[in-house]
Amino acid sequence: MKKEDCIFCKLSNGEIPTNALYEDDIVKVIFDLNPASKGHVLIIPKNHFDDIYSMDNATAAHVFQTAVKVSKAMKEALNCDGLNIVQNNGEAAGQTVFHFHMHIIPRYEGDTVNIKWIPGKAEAEEITELKEKIAQFM
Repeated sequence: MKKEDCIFCKLSNGEIPTNALYEDDIVKVIFDLNPASKGHVLIIPKNHFDDIYSMDNATAAHVFQTAVKVSKAMKEALNCDGLNIVQNNGEAAGQTVFHFHMHIIPRYEGDTVNIKWIPGKAEAEEITELKEKIAQFM
């Protein structure tokens, strides 16, 4: 299933040429044209999913298996000091292209990538309440 006006559908299915690192029947991995760091890639499913909420389990599993494969290759080839796997859902979370995709961002000591937050606090009672509320939908 593809969406006619989706740039990532066009990129992942070959309608627009890419600098693909890896491709199979389910995903295409391309280098980000505006990378956060050297080697930054996107894993894009070939079928259209707006976000994680609309994705089936088999595709989700394959995307993460691909992330493991790419991450291991990056560690060996780039000798990066670490990496971030980033996946945003919804505008409030920073999603700007509404076709599910996952970022693999190699990290290097002293780089300028900033993926941090100020840790909050959660009381045991609040966690119990949240657990009960969320678990009913699982």
